[in-house]
Amino acid sequence: MMISDIEDYFAKGCGRCARFNTPDCSTKTWEKGLSKLRNICLQTDLVETVEWGHPCYMHADRNIVIVGALKDNFRLSFFNAALMKDPNGILEKQGPNTQQPDMIRFMSNDGPAEKEKAILAYLEEAKSYAEAGKKPPKDDGALDLPEELVEALDADPELSEAFHALTRGRQKSYVINLNGAKKPETRMNRIEKFRDKIIDGKGATER
Repeated sequence: MMISDIEDYFAKGCGRCARFNTPDCSTKTWEKGLSKLRNICLQTDLVETVEWGHPCYMHADRNIVIVGALKDNFRLSFFNAALMKDPNGILEKQGPNTQQPDMIRFMSNDGPAEKEKAILAYLEEAKSYAEAGKKPPKDDGALDLPEELVEALDADPELSEAFHALTRGRQKSYVINLNGAKKPETRMNRIEKFRDKIIDGKGATER
C-alpha cells in the first residue's frame, strides 16, 4: 500500500513493492542523497506533499517537482518540463520515447550537493512559471495522455521509464483503454492494474 505520510517515504520507502521498509528498499540505498534533495526543495519554500507514494513539491497550487528512487539511481522530475530552459544541460529524458528532458538523475548520494546551485535555480524558474500560470504549448505530434496517467508517470520513476520505453502503439493502447473510463477513480485503478504489464514492456491487450 502506498504511503501517505511524507516522513514514511524517507524512513521506509514508497510502499509500492515488497522491499518496503526493508534494507533492500531503494530509499535506503540513496538515503543521504534523498535527504539532501529534500532539503534543497524546502529551501525554496515549496510545499511538500505526497503524490502516488512519492515526495511532491508544489507552488502556486501547481506541482513543480517530484522525487523518486530506483535501485541504480534517484531523480528529481519536473512537471511542465517543456518550459524549462536547462542552461546547465542537466535535464535528461525518462526514456527513448519521452518528448522532453524532464529529470535530473543522480548516480551517487553526493549528486544533489554537487548540483545544488543549479537545482535551486531550476526550481525558482519552475516556480515563476507556476506563478504566471504558464504551461507548455501542446505538441500535436505527442499522444494526449489522460491526466491520471501523467500524474502516475511523474510520480513513479520505474513506471515512467518503462512506459516511455514502450513503442508508440503500446503506449496508445493504454491511452485508448484509460480514455474509455468515465471516472478518474476508474482510470487510477486501471493504471495500478496495468503497472506490472507496462514494466514488462507489454501493451494493454497483450498477455
